[in-house]
Amino acid sequence: MDPQSYILERRDVKAIPHLEQYAPVWLVDQQVIPDDEAVQFNVVFQHSLYGWVNRRYRYDAFNNVLYHKGQNLLSPDAALEVQETDPWIVAKVADIPNAYGG
Repeated sequence: MDPQSYILERRDVKAIPHLEQYAPVWLVDQQVIPDDEAVQFNVVFQHSLYGWVNRRYRYDAFNNVLYHKGQNLLSPDAALEVQETDPWIVAKVADIPNAYGG
């Protein structure tokens, strides 16, 4: 398995269980950093407190740690544009009001 696939596979194992509470979630950007055994990525979802957000994470595959790196609010137009693509994490039933507030 190539290093990039290894990093992304480990990221998915760590990040998806955390992000499922916000599903549907769209992966809108990712940059693998092989020298650091890391990937930085952005996801978009509807947050129960803030509305539509673009949240950045960094996953360190060497230490198996997921770091939250901040978030920006999305305009309604930008949120609609993202929703025109298939989500990365699909929701069986959206439960936004009961998602964790963090």
